[in-house]
Amino acid sequence: FSLMYLHWLLALADGSSAMTTLDPAVIDAIEQRMVDNRYQWNDPLPDDRVDDQWFWSENHLIIGLVNEYLAGSRMPKRTFTVTGLTGAEHAKRSKGPILEWVRERARFGFFEWHSHVYMKKNLAPLLTLAEFSDDPDLVLAATMGLDLCLLDMASFCHAGVYAASRGRTYAKDKLAEQEPIADAFKLLFDDTELDYSGGADSVATYFAGSSRYRPPQVLLDMATAPQPGVVRERHGIFVDGSAPVVDQPKAPFGRDFEDPENLGFWWSQGMLGTWQMTRESLAAAKEFRLFETAALGQVKAIVDLNGGDADKVREFVQANNAIVNFGHLREANTYGWRSDAVSLATVVDHRFGEMRDQIHTWQATVAPGAVVFTTHPRTSAPEGEDWSDDGKPGYWTGEASVPRSAQHERTGIHIYQPKWDASTNQLLWSVFGYQDFTHAYVPQDRFDQVVQAGHWTFARKDDGYIALWSWREPSWRTAKAGEPTDGQTQPFELVAPGGPDNVWIVEVGDAADAGSFEEFRTAVSASPPVVERDAEGFSVAWDSPSSGEVSFGSTAPFVVGGKEQELGDFPRHESTWGTIDRLATAFSLRSDGASLKLDFDDPSRSVGGA
Repeated sequence: FSLMYLHWLLALADGSSAMTTLDPAVIDAIEQRMVDNRYQWNDPLPDDRVDDQWFWSENHLIIGLVNEYLAGSRMPKRTFTVTGLTGAEHAKRSKGPILEWVRERARFGFFEWHSHVYMKKNLAPLLTLAEFSDDPDLVLAATMGLDLCLLDMASFCHAGVYAASRGRTYAKDKLAEQEPIADAFKLLFDDTELDYSGGADSVATYFAGSSRYRPPQVLLDMATAPQPGVVRERHGIFVDGSAPVVDQPKAPFGRDFEDPENLGFWWSQGMLGTWQMTRESLAAAKEFRLFETAALGQVKAIVDLNGGDADKVREFVQANNAIVNFGHLREANTYGWRSDAVSLATVVDHRFGEMRDQIHTWQATVAPGAVVFTTHPRTSAPEGEDWSDDGKPGYWTGEASVPRSAQHERTGIHIYQPKWDASTNQLLWSVFGYQDFTHAYVPQDRFDQVVQAGHWTFARKDDGYIALWSWREPSWRTAKAGEPTDGQTQPFELVAPGGPDNVWIVEVGDAADAGSFEEFRTAVSASPPVVERDAEGFSVAWDSPSSGEVSFGSTAPFVVGGKEQELGDFPRHESTWGTIDRLATAFSLRSDGASLKLDFDDPSRSVGGA
């Protein structure tokens, strides 16, 4: 991150009056650090050095590549310390992977889907590259990559909030009134009355400083449309960590699991803990001393537990895949519905019952901070001054067990039923246990009105309404002294005690369609949900005021008005503005007065409208 900021400092200083105030010794020091940096995980590692950089996530990949390309381009004749390559050679070797990273986002979407934390870290390097590269191929690719980022942001923009399910987020970010990407949403879409946060939000400042990129009008239209309706998207690649262990597993899209050239690709999906990657990952860890870093401590513990034997590790992680694959960002089908007053978003039927360290499964949103969602906590409530003290996965961060979720427009059903418990593996349970309840975040301070009536809880902000029902009757828990509250004075947590298995139902509405808040509450509670629980799991049936008769279950399909709903195989993008097929490399979107066409095979970008 710091190198990226320094590229802006150097570029803005070059040839400007700033050179009169920026000491040449500072410039020399910055350039020397760029020359000395280790840019890729498989670059030579000096014996006296342990590299704690996190090279492997989706956003870190593009940041590292852009840093390398711009450093090499700036100093083409300098010899870089770690590799012995010249700057020109570094620029050459990073160009192809940058182009491929952008093309992968077109075909596969974002592995860290809808992350309001890490989308920032995709935007920043792409803006940096678009602004400072002299290579027209890379400038075009960066520009098209930015369009892809903004497409996903605009698709789920509600009142200036990135109102989506998320592949990666943390308690400190999703419980705050202003998200980490809020300033960028305000600058780009101007869809909130909330002021800027006052901090130096990197993406907002990058956009403000950019002279080469402007958002296409069709994406602004998408973000601010009053009644957008349904948006469906598919992100990532399906790899089943529970599949039986075989000697040579077949990899999708020709990306051989045991080819070291593909390690970065698979690791960027959080596949450090899947058995398909074990052999090649362990070989790389040994060669490049990866287990000397604290960041991979949990992975090393599993390896050590099995004596470092790759075959034993494979069998162990497959047998315990519901627990140890908590970082795997497997294929996600995301669904969202928006009106002008309220929105609801869900990742549907995703990794049911398994642990996921940073997932955000669903969210109902009325305004910044006025959000409702549920989680199954792994740890007890955090202590400290802010939510940063929450673990990963923790009390609000991630899910100890991911629910089986479904959504139809304003209606969502979420079935919690862990695939593992203390009997699965006593040793892992001692490290990865979970709480015997599920809970909901309902920040009363941020709503105008909150009413609880038995199993139902209702919240209103302006003309947006949210109704939440729990099979296990919930009650408010007041934060204890020493626990973070973000300044909230009223209880914001609904706890449903009695077990980690539960059913939560959510219904959203607004004054335009549902009438008054009292009329909404009456309509929602008119038909009590019917839930049955047996040894196999749950069955759920309810008469929703907006969706009609709905049914769902631990193994049953999601049926709305007698019609079974799709819970997978979504397009790459589907909305009022266009449909883009899965794996497509040509995008076409249109609003009433604007259009956007992207071709990633024969790279081109066509923008129409104001």
